Amino acid sequence: MNEIQCPHCGKAFKVDEAGYAAILKQVRDSEFEQQLHERLELAEKDKLNAVELAMNKVSNEMQQDAAARNAEIQDLKAQLSANEVAQKLSITEAVSAVEKERDELKSGLRQVELEKQLTEKSLKEKYEIQIKDRDDAIERLRDMKARLSTKMVGETLEQHCETEFNRIRSTAFPKAYFEKDNDASAGSKGDYIFRDSDEADTEIVSIMFEMKNESDTTATKKKNEDFLKELDKDRTEKGCEYAVLVSLLEPDSELYNSGIVDVFHRYPKMYVIRPQFFLPIITLLRNAAMKSLEYKAELALVKAQNVDITNFEDDLDTFKTAFAKNYDLASRKFQKAIDEIDKSIDHLQKTKDALLGTDRNLRLANNKAQDVTIKKLTRRNPTMAAKFDELSDQESSDSE
Repeated sequence: MNEIQCPHCGKAFKVDEAGYAAILKQVRDSEFEQQLHERLELAEKDKLNAVELAMNKVSNEMQQDAAARNAEIQDLKAQLSANEVAQKLSITEAVSAVEKERDELKSGLRQVELEKQLTEKSLKEKYEIQIKDRDDAIERLRDMKARLSTKMVGETLEQHCETEFNRIRSTAFPKAYFEKDNDASAGSKGDYIFRDSDEADTEIVSIMFEMKNESDTTATKKKNEDFLKELDKDRTEKGCEYAVLVSLLEPDSELYNSGIVDVFHRYPKMYVIRPQFFLPIITLLRNAAMKSLEYKAELALVKAQNVDITNFEDDLDTFKTAFAKNYDLASRKFQKAIDEIDKSIDHLQKTKDALLGTDRNLRLANNKAQDVTIKKLTRRNPTMAAKFDELSDQESSDSE
């Protein structure tokens, strides 16, 4: 038997050889296991150290390789960045040049558009002003006609003309006679007679007026032309130089609505007018007659001296006829101008030409008037020439 003491508790106990051998075996196995375990741990540690060393080595190599690669990458990035900057710079310059050209083009287009707009605005304003002026002129004429037509409702045409004349009589015609024709001894009479004289009571002009309203028509007389023959008869019987029909008949007639219309092709020294031209026709005829007043005075002086003035009167009548023709031509052109204004403002240029023609004819008439002398008028009249020679010799004798 073998005695074995427990290392932990110190108690001794006995075991036989088999138990001892088993225990010894266990001890040996335990030491072997411990040694094996220790060796395995050491081996494991060596393995781990070797792996760690290998990993460190690999890591170092990888870090070095990565550093090299990073350096290459940085170089590549630097090159790419430089290329990108250069490319961006080129693109920027190209875009800048294109944008500059675009901006310059846009600026030029804007300038052209602005000039176009300004031109269009200027033309528009110009035409708007012209249209407004024409509209205003048309409106004034329409207003005048409307007021005239409205005025006619409450009074006769005769009353209207008499009122218009009396309104300016004291200033424009202080010595004029304008009264109703009450002398029906010849079987008919006109409506009004106008006569004007100078300071020496020499008659300047005389006019027989006939006024016809729309209510004055009859079954057989409805047009202006229907009244002209009787008017000419009244003018002749009353010793008037001119005859004027103031009429509201044929209100839609473009001819009579044009202004002062002469009907010399039917009856001498006769006019047909609308009421608004009543005062203008008197003024025109009176002013034209004033040009021949000087010759009428000379004619009166010669008559007082009992001189044979047959040829003298013929020459004077020739002058008066020529003057009347020029005046009539001027009057027609003047009426044409009035017609253009009354119908449409679009004919302003034609109106200007007509007025210029009037001025030229009036100048011609004036030149003819200025060119007439006593010597020229007595050229075919021996009696007159002798008479004036006697007067000249008498004046020379008196001066001596």
